[in-house]
Amino acid sequence: MTAADDARAILSRLGVPAGVFTPTGLPIRSPVDGSTGGAVRTAKPDDVDRAIAGATMAFDAWRRVPAPRRGELVRLLGVELRAAKADLAALVTLEAGKIASEGLGEVQEMIDICDFAVGLSRQLYGLTLPSERPGHHMRETWQPLGPVAVISAFNFPVAVWAWNAALALVCGDPVIWKPSEKTPLTALATHAVVERALARFGDAPDGLLQVVIGGREVGEALAADPRVPLVSATGSTRMGRAVAQSVAARLGRSLLELGGNNAMIVTPSADLDMAVGAIAFSAVGTCGQRCTTLRRLLVHEDIAETLIARLAEAYDSLPIGDPRDDGVLVGPLIDDAATHAFDAALARAVEEGGTIVTGGGRVERAGAYVRPAIVRMSAQSPVVMHETFAPILYVLTWRDFNEAVELQNAVPQGLSSCVFTDSVREAEQFLSAWGSDCGIANVNIGPSGAEIGGAFGGEKDTGGGRESGSDAWKAYMRRQTQTVNFSSALPLAQGVRFEV
Repeated sequence: MTAADDARAILSRLGVPAGVFTPTGLPIRSPVDGSTGGAVRTAKPDDVDRAIAGATMAFDAWRRVPAPRRGELVRLLGVELRAAKADLAALVTLEAGKIASEGLGEVQEMIDICDFAVGLSRQLYGLTLPSERPGHHMRETWQPLGPVAVISAFNFPVAVWAWNAALALVCGDPVIWKPSEKTPLTALATHAVVERALARFGDAPDGLLQVVIGGREVGEALAADPRVPLVSATGSTRMGRAVAQSVAARLGRSLLELGGNNAMIVTPSADLDMAVGAIAFSAVGTCGQRCTTLRRLLVHEDIAETLIARLAEAYDSLPIGDPRDDGVLVGPLIDDAATHAFDAALARAVEEGGTIVTGGGRVERAGAYVRPAIVRMSAQSPVVMHETFAPILYVLTWRDFNEAVELQNAVPQGLSSCVFTDSVREAEQFLSAWGSDCGIANVNIGPSGAEIGGAFGGEKDTGGGRESGSDAWKAYMRRQTQTVNFSSALPLAQGVRFEV
């Protein structure tokens, strides 16, 4: 059986109805072996309109449900995800090309955010505020916002939806999910699991959780509709700009998780054993297709030769192949277009003065497989400033730590960053207000692999959004300041007098 056949078998096992498949529509394709297996139905404009109308009706009912009761639905979703973990993870591998442990990790991330959101359902806290007026009470509370559209990317085909959906549900919001057209099957499978949780919950309104499959036109329709107060979009900066402009035109809200061009600074005091391991995973994991992938390695010139040699040795030993196989660490790129972008970026890097230390080129097998590359650059040239979604690591050297921080911050993106050092001064400077300008800053760990407890997101061209943990839940609610007068008088604020 081909990988596409295996994917359809998992869908059947999970209970995805056969009616989602069609002779024409969005083609099913696996990057594991390049195989195709039919197509899935895509949403028409009327389908999107009905989905939004259904979510609007569901909102009127769901916002009346007490938040802890809403949390019970998310708890049941976590239970069902645990039961389906192996199948969902295998499907992530087949459709997105992630190695098996990464597929399992992505589904675990869904489970983790469900656990987080269940606790959150009893902690949607506000504030009490002192009033200057006698006999008055002021407070600030958070109210459900309305239907939320989630536009997700292929590289995390299910986890990012869960980040949004789990929080939105406990906050009182319905969710409409538009998955990447490159990974529709994982969305359909996840929705089948959602249906089980809804059945066990028993009294959720129709239209609370929906999936609409399609291309750019579906995302554009969701972004433009004033019935959708929040659009959460993950993908390229180009896509994010289009979504932001469309949503802003109607004064809606957008939550954007866009490109990353993440760097690691390695200082002379760094533990190089730790650094090599962190670089290998951060630069090569998911075949370089994470928004937090390490793309720029900024190394002190005194240790550059030693570190580059060790990295080249590690890269040359990386097992590349079918991501389902034991021991494989590098699976395929998502499609042929990604391999062309990989080749083009390497050619441009050479044109701009770079030297390929190791890697580059295709692996001779069915599927979109390449050899992860290390490229030594003399300067942070235009190709380095651009995010290529592929396993290319650009290496630059520095002499002064301030120079390294400036190089780190000199790109348009601002998602994740890290420094490897044993110097408290360097570590604390990196974390200071004049250090890393990214939304995520780490010391002695790589830039990739965030936990759900912290708010995830970045600055500049990364979009400024925050998802997952901390107080990211506030994006899915509206703030309301309330004042109650429990006296028998009507004093005005600021001593204003208006007697009639």
